[in-house]
Amino acid sequence: MRKYWGTIIALVLLSACKNNEIKKTTVAVQKPKQEEKVITKQYGFNLDNFKVHKDTVKNGDSFGELMLKNHVEYPKIAKISEDYKDTFDVRKIRVGKPYVILKAKDTTETAQVFIYENDAINYTVVDLRDSIIAYKDKKEVKYIEREASGVIETSLSEAILDQGIDYNVTNNLSEVYAWTIDFFRLQKGDKFKVIYKEKYINDSIYAGAGPIESAFFEHNGKPIYAFAYENDSLKNIVDYFDENANNLRRTFLRAPVKFSRISSRYNLKRRIKYYGYKLRPHKGTDYAAAIGTPIIATADGTVTESTRRGGNGKYVKIRHNGTYSTQYLHMKNQNVKKGEFVRQGDVIGWIGMTGNTGGPHVCYRFWKNGRQVDPLKEKLPQAEPLAESLREDYYNFINPKRQQLDSINFPEKIEEELVTLN
Repeated sequence: MRKYWGTIIALVLLSACKNNEIKKTTVAVQKPKQEEKVITKQYGFNLDNFKVHKDTVKNGDSFGELMLKNHVEYPKIAKISEDYKDTFDVRKIRVGKPYVILKAKDTTETAQVFIYENDAINYTVVDLRDSIIAYKDKKEVKYIEREASGVIETSLSEAILDQGIDYNVTNNLSEVYAWTIDFFRLQKGDKFKVIYKEKYINDSIYAGAGPIESAFFEHNGKPIYAFAYENDSLKNIVDYFDENANNLRRTFLRAPVKFSRISSRYNLKRRIKYYGYKLRPHKGTDYAAAIGTPIIATADGTVTESTRRGGNGKYVKIRHNGTYSTQYLHMKNQNVKKGEFVRQGDVIGWIGMTGNTGGPHVCYRFWKNGRQVDPLKEKLPQAEPLAESLREDYYNFINPKRQQLDSINFPEKIEEELVTLN
């Protein structure tokens, strides 16, 4: 009987197993892969092949001393100094500039490559292995377009910084409108919009702002557009034009100093208490700024005087053409010599206090047909407008850019404050 029931139970269990088949899943277990070695590549070199030393140029450092400390023989140093002046002038390495030395991975640790960073993007390589090679190169740069806008409350620079914009954009914007807007007389409520590109190295390291591509500035209620356009492809000349293809550039800048203030204007009826209120005409425009501030030529021309004389102190005079000349007084030092040709924007000296002056400034004098006049009241000659043959292409080029500018909103908080004030 026990055998019977045992047989029955066995048959039932066997039947249950068949009706409820257990499906087995085979899981393929892969062996963990060995971690792939990440190759550290910079400046065109595999850094893993070298012992890397990174530093900045210190006071007293010289290229020769840095190389001797890293076991480079003197004949090699002398060859670099003599044969590669055009590519790498060893006398011009500057304190604070970063450099990298790639050394041999052996007991000697001899320098094999020297890399000098000229700026955040450009660098110079001196390859000391085998025959010496020196060349310039640049890091890979990513450009990201940025839009910005602001409303003037106190100054352009403050409005720029309030929007978290690179300060260099202030300088770039002032240069675009240098001939059309008097930045010493900006009004509260003046507005601007700007489109430019920011530069990044390795997608994350900020490397500065690029040139302004298009801009809008409303000054005293007058809107002025500006679009960068290459009007001479052979010479790679880029100028800024307005929506009507008029060149924003003039033959003269409005001032010889950037971001200064006018401390005394051209005034033929000036009377001074110190001299008993006698008539002492002031035939210049004084721009006050800190000692050492660069003074720039307001137009192309030839230096006719660079000397020191009496109350003028150290000064420079430039002849621009048969009609116009300019003079810059009270310099700390001149940066040009008589007979030199200078371009608009070149630094010709620095603000000082030489001669008769009560404070650091440059007295800017302006001659027209041999007579001193007030440059701020002169209608200065304008640069040539865009050629007719380029206008159709220009209008097609700026149309989407103008639409983009028009769609940029001004900061809401400031706009609300202006509405409340009105």
